[in-house]
Amino acid sequence: MVSFVDEVRLFVRAGHGGNGCVSVRREKFKPLGGPDGGNGGNGGDIVLVADPQVTTLLEYHGRPHRTSPNGQPGMGDNRSGAMGEDVELPVPVGTVVKDPDGTELVDLAEPGMRFVVAPGGQGGLGNAALASTKRKAPGFALLGTPGFEGEVTLELKSIADVALVGFPSAGKSSLIAALSAARPKIADYPFTTLHPNLGVVQAGDHRFTVADVPGLIEGASEGKGLGLEFLRHVERCSALLHVIDCATLEPGRDPLSDLEVILAELGAYPVPEGQTPLLERPQFIALNKIDVPEARDLADFVRPELESRGYRVFEISTVSHEGLRQLGFALGELVDRARAEAALAPAPERIVMRPKAVDEVDFVVRPEGGSYGTLYRILGRKPERWVAQTDFTNDEAVGYLADRLARLGVEDELVRAGAVAGSTVVIGPGSGVVFDWEPTLTSTAELITAPRGADLRLDDNRRQTRAERRSDYHDRMDAKAEARAELEREREAGIWAEDESEQS
Repeated sequence: MVSFVDEVRLFVRAGHGGNGCVSVRREKFKPLGGPDGGNGGNGGDIVLVADPQVTTLLEYHGRPHRTSPNGQPGMGDNRSGAMGEDVELPVPVGTVVKDPDGTELVDLAEPGMRFVVAPGGQGGLGNAALASTKRKAPGFALLGTPGFEGEVTLELKSIADVALVGFPSAGKSSLIAALSAARPKIADYPFTTLHPNLGVVQAGDHRFTVADVPGLIEGASEGKGLGLEFLRHVERCSALLHVIDCATLEPGRDPLSDLEVILAELGAYPVPEGQTPLLERPQFIALNKIDVPEARDLADFVRPELESRGYRVFEISTVSHEGLRQLGFALGELVDRARAEAALAPAPERIVMRPKAVDEVDFVVRPEGGSYGTLYRILGRKPERWVAQTDFTNDEAVGYLADRLARLGVEDELVRAGAVAGSTVVIGPGSGVVFDWEPTLTSTAELITAPRGADLRLDDNRRQTRAERRSDYHDRMDAKAEARAELEREREAGIWAEDESEQS
C-alpha cells in the first residue's frame, strides 16, 4: 500500500561550475600562437516541477538528498567544458516550497509550474576569454563558483473543490468511496483515515474533486488528534461538506454539538493572507447513516434547526446510497458557481521584472569592531563571486582581482569608511576571505611586464619616497665629509709627510 507524505525536508546540492583552463597554443612554426584555454561548464540546476501525475511526497521522504552534476573544466584548443545536466524533481500540484526559516519561496499551484530550487555554479573563464589588447597572454584563469547547497521544506496542500470534514468515524471515507472511484481504508474504529484522500466525482455534467480529511476532534486547532496536521488540505477547497454521524453511541454527542465543535475548530484555524476564512466559504451538511432507524429519526428532528441557521441539509446513507444522487448534483452546482465567480475575480498580481536601478549599489562596506581592532567587511554579489573565482595561488590572478575591485569602486569606499593601509578587510559574510588592505595593489595590472602567473606589485620592491631619497642623499654627503675630515687629520699628524720622505 502506498503511503501518503505531505511534508518533507529536502536537502539539495547543485553542481559546481568547472574551472577555466590556462593554455597557450603550441604549433610548429607558430611560436606566438596565443592563449587558447577554454571556459568551464556551468553546474546543473535542481528544478521542482508541478506534475499532476504525482500525488504524494513519499519519493523525497525516503531519499531526501538530491544532487546535480558538476560542470566540467575547460581544456586547451579553446574547448569549453561540458555543462552539468539539470535535475528535474516532480512534485504534486499544490506543493509549497519554504526555506529553513519558514518563509514561502513559491507556491506550485498550477500544473507545469517550474522553480529552480538550487541554481548551479557558474563556470570560470579560460585565459583565452580573459585576453585583451593589453593583457595578451594571461597566465591565469577563473575558477568555477560552487552551486547552491542547503535545505528547503516541501509542504503539500491538496487542491480539491470540496472538503469533507467531521468527527472520526462519521463516514467521510465511506462517502468518498460511494461518490467516486477512490478506495480509502474503511474500518469501524476512530482515526482510520491517516492521510487525506482525493476522489473525482461525476454527477451528470458536473465534474469535481472531493478531499477526505482525517477526523477532527475538539482541540484540533491546538494540536490534538490528527486534524491540525491536515487542516491545511482544506485551505484550497472552495466549499465544505460537514459529514455528521446521526448513529453515534458516544455519550454527550449529538449532531448539533458535533457541528458546533467542528465550526469552532475551523474558525480557530488561520488561513494564509488573501484567502477566504474557512467559515465564510459555502457549507453543506450531510446527516449520515440514516439507514439506521434511530439515526433517521434523529436526522428528521435536527434538520429544521440546521436549515433555520442557513445550511442546506441532506440526509444520506453511504450503505444504501440513499440521498447521494441529490447530494452529488448539489455539490456540482455549488462548485460550478464557485468556479464562475473565481473566473470573474480580478487576476492575481503579476510579477513584474524590472531592470537594475541606475543608482543601485553593487556592494556595501561595513566597519565592524573586534578584539583586534576595526575590520571592514565588503558585502555584495559581485565581490563575493569574484573572490570565489580567484585562484589565490596565482599572483597574476590576485592582481586581476584587485583591479576588478578597484574599478568597482571598492578602494574609494574603503577610504570613505576610514580604512588605511594595513587595515583588515573581509570579503563576504562569516569568515569570508581576509587580507590586509594595501592600496598600492590596485593600479595598471595590464601595463606591468612580468612572467605569466606573476604580478610584480606583490613583490617586496616598494619605491622610495622623496623624503627617503633626500635622507639617503644627506647620509651619503655626511659620510663623504667625514672621510675628508679623517684624511685631513692624518695629514696634520704627519702621516702623509713620513710616507713621502720614505718614498724619496
